[in-house]
Amino acid sequence: MLKQIEGSRAMAEAIALCRPEVICAYPITPQTHIVEGLGELVKDGELTNCEFINVESEFAALSVAIGASAAGARAYTATASQGLLFMAEAVYNASGLGLPIVMTLGNRAIGAPINIWNDHSDAMSMRDAGWMQVFAETNQEAVDLHIQAFKLAEELSMPVMVCVDGFILTHAMERIDVPEQAQVDAFLPPYDPVQVLDPAEPASIGAMVGPEAFTEVRFLAHYKQTQALRLIQTLARDFKAAFGRESGGLLRPYRSADAEVVVVAMGSVCGTIKDTIDEMRDEGIRIGLVTIVSYRPFPTEELRRAIAGAQDVIVVEKSISPGLGGPLANDVDMALRNMPRAPHLHSAVAGLGGRAITRPSLHRLFRQATVQPWEGAHFLDLN
Repeated sequence: MLKQIEGSRAMAEAIALCRPEVICAYPITPQTHIVEGLGELVKDGELTNCEFINVESEFAALSVAIGASAAGARAYTATASQGLLFMAEAVYNASGLGLPIVMTLGNRAIGAPINIWNDHSDAMSMRDAGWMQVFAETNQEAVDLHIQAFKLAEELSMPVMVCVDGFILTHAMERIDVPEQAQVDAFLPPYDPVQVLDPAEPASIGAMVGPEAFTEVRFLAHYKQTQALRLIQTLARDFKAAFGRESGGLLRPYRSADAEVVVVAMGSVCGTIKDTIDEMRDEGIRIGLVTIVSYRPFPTEELRRAIAGAQDVIVVEKSISPGLGGPLANDVDMALRNMPRAPHLHSAVAGLGGRAITRPSLHRLFRQATVQPWEGAHFLDLN
């Protein structure tokens, strides 16, 4: 059903359609409207058979979700920024235990200094925690990715983080197609847990292991993520067949088939990049875009194919690893290695702490990459 609706509310309604049985809520800007919306749906009786639990911290939110998931419930929570850091221990526990929790991350900068606006620092801080991470470009995709995330998590018994740009998406009012309950029920079957804690049959999970087993546990998490590379694509195809639109997948090319210059980016900035590419194409410049949807697992082989004909690759990202450069750029650099005639890589850090990324700035950046390339990370519009 098409609605003129806030992004957070649309996500809340989509999550409710997935029939979560436990929702753990602690407010932190900019994800608060999502859990508030879910709370209203539970209170009004629109979301039934669901326990909405107000907790005292972000650490408690994920800890309760871990307990609920281990007991066999479909569990959901949401957070942002410092909230994700506060639950860091539990983030690793959830993946280490192989629990299919879905969590929305309203991407926001990490302080100090305090900053509530959007960048991808929070997601990058947990990129190695074992969670699958998918990034939404639009609010429509944010809605669709949550529906796919529950199925992805439960088929692999691994947690999924759905990353949505704070304020840019979470607080934007726009027309969004929120599916009907019957559509979601047909796509997402009832949760059939792989493991269930039962008081009648006590068991321990997450017990201490020594060097003889720890490597194997981490290998299993890595192996499941490699399996996800194929499953994510399958779910995207199934979603298109069921809902009539393309959404999700590993990556999304835009005017890149014949491009000499390919931009690689994630999240809502890709809309502005597409507008810039259209303007430059009108000037005869062969430039395109590859939008990364699945950041973890990282689609190395698919990215190589998507940029195989390019001479230059420009990575635009909203994060920085101080002393090294952009995390996404380093992942792309790894993917380019051992390619025959690998393109030249240019890294651009942009939009930190919510700084605007404008078309004029992108025009200058993209032209500079081919005329006067640079080494290391370039900070767009550095004052």
